[in-house]
Amino acid sequence: MLTPDGMVGICAWASIHFVSWIERIGYEQATGRLRAIYDRIKGPHGELDNILTVHSLRPHTLEGHMALYKNVLHHTGNRLPTWLLETIGVYVSLLNRCDYCVDHHFAGLRRLLADDDRASAIRAALDSGDLDVFDPREHATLAYARQLTLEPASVREDDLARLRAAGVDDGEILEVNQVAAYFAYANRTVQGLGVTTAGDVLGLAPADTSGDDWHHG
Repeated sequence: MLTPDGMVGICAWASIHFVSWIERIGYEQATGRLRAIYDRIKGPHGELDNILTVHSLRPHTLEGHMALYKNVLHHTGNRLPTWLLETIGVYVSLLNRCDYCVDHHFAGLRRLLADDDRASAIRAALDSGDLDVFDPREHATLAYARQLTLEPASVREDDLARLRAAGVDDGEILEVNQVAAYFAYANRTVQGLGVTTAGDVLGLAPADTSGDDWHHG
């Protein structure tokens, strides 16, 4: 209901609709399969990221999203350090101009590094596109992620040879490929459905385990 000057009504509408452009089912309204998934992924105080609750009308897609996210970014079977995988994710999201994923994953990267100066230096390099501040292996992974994001049809076998020459083995190349591909998916999920960070706690993520622990901490 609007106040005489109309402002309260406008703000109330904004708080509901600026989270996403489609209907979402919150935790208190969730039942059955959706409620069970929410219980698996919520944070220590019941937090649920908007990128995840936007799947609520089709819980099976939420399960698919979480399985991909967990295994690509937070699995102990990966060999590249998690901070580098997160850096690749932030870079892909910057290239795709997805503020939601940049804000969430840079907050996660900063928390993971526990070094504000280093995190700020990484962010400045990614913002400027100056990859020369990274060591040769890191530079090669980020350059590949940039090419795959901006010009996927241009990627050739020779591009993988450059990764190998920088000391990145084939399993690690697969990890970079999957992180870049996951963030393309996540970016388009957010951008295509108008998901915002309103009400989110930035930087929460599952632990790096080999199991199916999706709990955000």
